[in-house]
Amino acid sequence: MKAVVFTLGCKVNECESDSLIKGLLDLGYEVSDKLEYADLYIVNTCAVTKEAEKKSRQMASRIKKLNKNAKIIFTGCASERCPENFTNKSGDYLVTGTFSKGKILELLSEKGKFIFSENKEYEELPMVNSLRKRTYVKVQDGCNNFCSYCIIPYLRGRTRSRNPENVKREIENSNSHEIIINGINLSAYNFNGKDLTFLMRTLTDQTKRIRLGSLEVNVITNEFLTALKEMNNFAPHFHLSLQSGSNAVLRKMNRKYTREEYLEKVNLIREYFPNAGITTDVIVGFPTEDEEDFLDSKDLILKVGFSDIHVFPFSPREGTVAYKMPDLASSVKKERLNVLLDVKKDLKLAFANSMLGKTLTFIPEEEKDGYVVGYSENYLRVYVKKEEINKDAPFKVKILEPYLDGALGTTKL
Repeated sequence: MKAVVFTLGCKVNECESDSLIKGLLDLGYEVSDKLEYADLYIVNTCAVTKEAEKKSRQMASRIKKLNKNAKIIFTGCASERCPENFTNKSGDYLVTGTFSKGKILELLSEKGKFIFSENKEYEELPMVNSLRKRTYVKVQDGCNNFCSYCIIPYLRGRTRSRNPENVKREIENSNSHEIIINGINLSAYNFNGKDLTFLMRTLTDQTKRIRLGSLEVNVITNEFLTALKEMNNFAPHFHLSLQSGSNAVLRKMNRKYTREEYLEKVNLIREYFPNAGITTDVIVGFPTEDEEDFLDSKDLILKVGFSDIHVFPFSPREGTVAYKMPDLASSVKKERLNVLLDVKKDLKLAFANSMLGKTLTFIPEEEKDGYVVGYSENYLRVYVKKEEINKDAPFKVKILEPYLDGALGTTKL
């Protein structure tokens, strides 16, 4: 029997899909993560935007073109939000949501059923021994923040965290060179009173490079940064969620910090890690964002000097507070998006330039046009000529020349 586990959406979904693949392999399935002919399909859906949910719904027809007799299991945020959108008249689809994904492995013989329950504890899925050079390890699920534009807390439920001993065991059993610790709201990690700082201290002696997923401002403290500084192999890259540089918009978004606090935390990071890559997410065109608010965002972005930014136009999401707010004209959102995309290019190039002459640790991941490409510890995309590579990683490279998409490095030190 062949199975396909197809993933839409975030890195947390990818982690969960990897665990389902491991469980299916243990059950004797031949498994792929590509959309190809199979007997069984598990679709891990996404609902972060209307477009993502639409793509999730369209998967059934795409799969039926490959094998009209296939069994299909829908799971994830989109099927949690509207399970009725993922059923058909013959009832041969199994539908679950964001909870109890592990039960899928137990219920493959069932047909046309909804499997819904609310986990108040963290759900342990099969541990994955990934063959990727960089792999994600999920440590937390759910979110209590209820940002006014975000549907995820309604779909993923309240925050819950994984036993740090299980996290450590999965990392130690992994063959990957780099581990990225992630969660729906990683900063909210708290297992029986043990927070993210505690989790990082349990990983102090790890030889694999440890990188963190997206963080909130509140987690950046002297204690937390000291714990990271004391780790053997911490990757100084901080994806620190911003969303807006306007205090007025941040309040409407229900974000729990000000632009001044954000900048203070960035400066604190750089006291501990001067060469850190600091990346972020920014939403343009939030319903209450006027021109002054937008210029505040642009001003803060330039003051921080991010190494990269992900910029998104606001997309109304039914079921959220912001959905009821008057939307801005698409032309306004597009114009502001283009302004920040130009800023993004300048900032990426400036960060690459700031690394010239420095020696960084490089983990090769893929070959591209005669180069081996991978990321440094501070998340600079590095290109090294293929003939310079004589081992599978990690190793030191000297940064020679900036690219818009990264930098050229050499191993001849």
